[in-house]
Amino acid sequence: MPVLDKVFNAAAEHFASDIHIAPGEPVVLRIQGQLKRLKSGPLTQEQCRKLILEILTPAQRKQLEQDLQLDFVYDLGDVGRFRGNAMFHQAGMSAAFRFIPPWISSLYELGLPPVVEKVLDNHQGLILVTGAAGQGKSTTMAAMVDYINTKRSHHVLTVEDPIEFVHPYKKAVVNQRQLGEGTLSYANALRAALREDPDVIMIGELRDLETISLAISAAETGHLVIGTLACGSAPKTIDRIIDSYPAGEQNQIRAMLSEGLKAVVTQRLIPNMNGKTMELAVEVLIVTLPISNLIREGKVFQIPSIMQTAKRVGMVSMDDSLIQLVEDGKVAASEAVLYAKNAHLFNRLLTKEKVGAGRREGSQAA
Repeated sequence: MPVLDKVFNAAAEHFASDIHIAPGEPVVLRIQGQLKRLKSGPLTQEQCRKLILEILTPAQRKQLEQDLQLDFVYDLGDVGRFRGNAMFHQAGMSAAFRFIPPWISSLYELGLPPVVEKVLDNHQGLILVTGAAGQGKSTTMAAMVDYINTKRSHHVLTVEDPIEFVHPYKKAVVNQRQLGEGTLSYANALRAALREDPDVIMIGELRDLETISLAISAAETGHLVIGTLACGSAPKTIDRIIDSYPAGEQNQIRAMLSEGLKAVVTQRLIPNMNGKTMELAVEVLIVTLPISNLIREGKVFQIPSIMQTAKRVGMVSMDDSLIQLVEDGKVAASEAVLYAKNAHLFNRLLTKEKVGAGRREGSQAA
C-alpha cells in the first residue's frame, strides 16, 4: 500500500479539503479553509519525491519529468478520488491534492436554492458556475450533471481537466473526456462535440477566448452548456466574458450573451460553526428580460439593484445568502461579514452575536 493512502484516509476522516506534501514541512491539511500541520516530522526532499512517485504511473512520471508539473487524479476506491498537482520548485518536488468524495451530492444537499433546478430544466442556453478557486464549483457542476442524468434521457458530454466525479449511466448517457488522455484541449473537444450529438455539454473551465466563444456558439445552436469561470460575482462574470473579446466584437457578444445566458451561480464556502464542515453561500442571477436588456445595453453595473427587486423569481444576492446562513445558526456573523459586500447589513447580527457571547461568558463565570 502506498504511504500516501494512509494520509488520504486520515484527510477524509478529518474532513480535509486539501492535502499538501512539501519538503521541509510535515504533511499539511486544509480543514475549514485553514492549513493545519500534522504532528509528524518535516519531510525531506527524498521522502517527498518517493511519496509522490509511488502513486504515479510510469507514463505520469515521464510527463512530470518532461513538463516539470503534472495534473492527475488518484483513485482510492471507497475513500474517494484525489485531484493532484505535482510540481518541481526550488526545494525539490511537492504536490497538492484536492479531496473528491466517492459520492455525488444533490443540489439540495449542497444548499443550492430550488431555482437552480428550474434553470437546469432549460434545454438550451449557457449556465455559468463561478467563484474563486477551491469554492466548490466542481462539486456543484457534478450535482448539476447528476440532476440531468437522473431526470432526462439525454446525451451529456463533459470535458474536464482532469475528470473528478465519475458519473454512472442513469436516464442519460454521460461521456466524460479528459484533457491529455481523451482530448488535446477544451477547444479541440468542443469543436468535435457538435458532431457527437450532445444535448448537454459540461466544460470544466472556460479558460480562454476560444473556449468561451465555442461555448457560447454551442449554446446558440440548441445545446445546454454548463461551464465555470473564476469570478467573484455574477456581474463581474458577465464583464469578464465581454472584456475577453476585442473592442470591435464586444457589442456582438453582448447581444449573444443577452439571448443565450440563462443564469450565473456564484458561490463561496464558509466555515460551519461545528468546526468541521463548510457551508455554501450562493449568489444566483437569473437572466430575465430586464437583465437581458441591461447586458445588451452595456449596463451590467445596474444588475445588482435589479437582483434585489427580483427575489420573487429566485434571484439571490451573496449578502442575502450569508445572512440566511447566520440566521439558520450554521455560520457565525463574525465569519460571514468577512465575505460580505455590504458589511453594514450584518450590524444587527454582529450585535446579537456579541450579546449572546457575553451572556455565555457571564453564566460560565457564575
